[in-house]
Amino acid sequence: MDSFLIALQFLTRIPVDYRGLPSDKQLGRSVLFYPAVGLLLGILLAALASLLPGNSALLQAALVLTAWVLSTGGLHLDGLADCADAWVGGYGDRERSLHIMKDPASGPIAVSVLVLVLLLKFAALTALLAQSRFAPLLIAPLLGRSAILVLMLSTDYVRPQGLAETLLQHLPVSTARLLVGACVLLALAIAGLPALAAAGLLLLWLRHAAIARLGGATGDVYGAAVELVETAVLVTVAL
Repeated sequence: MDSFLIALQFLTRIPVDYRGLPSDKQLGRSVLFYPAVGLLLGILLAALASLLPGNSALLQAALVLTAWVLSTGGLHLDGLADCADAWVGGYGDRERSLHIMKDPASGPIAVSVLVLVLLLKFAALTALLAQSRFAPLLIAPLLGRSAILVLMLSTDYVRPQGLAETLLQHLPVSTARLLVGACVLLALAIAGLPALAAAGLLLLWLRHAAIARLGGATGDVYGAAVELVETAVLVTVAL
């Protein structure tokens, strides 16, 4: 339970009464609960959508998306913004790109990418909620956070002393692989093959781009993966 609370506290702004100092082992195991946190977030979003008056899908979508962003504190959007700035401002240079990703300021490219991603999410949510289709709200956050596990299992971490270094050192690899497989099967059953394929292809592209530019992944790449995979699932199902 401690590892779940650590994951919930890190990935969301849901009030968690956990004040202990976690051990390295607990931190590593907390990664296994990232998909569960995504599923919980999806359940809350779907419940909110089902309780809202159904006379305006636009308003429903706006409220759900607002709750989505607020519940995560914009954590993953920040990673996406940093990646967008680094990809353009880094001019292909690894060290310059890594330096830009640590800069808290956001340039016009980052703002543009955030607007486009949120616009796509809003449009997809509008289409889905107009038809009272709530299941994709469960799967998108689940797969988004499963994407972090996929990158951790398959891609070198290139930020020495970074936040994820301890997580990776103590991550139960075999259990994580089984968990990713279970999440894929659940997504396939609920969202369908096209949504799963779109999410997978986008994640593969991001991984390839991160390796080519940085030599591996960073925490910002993990955040970008969450946002892009969520968007891919919603848009594909809505289409």
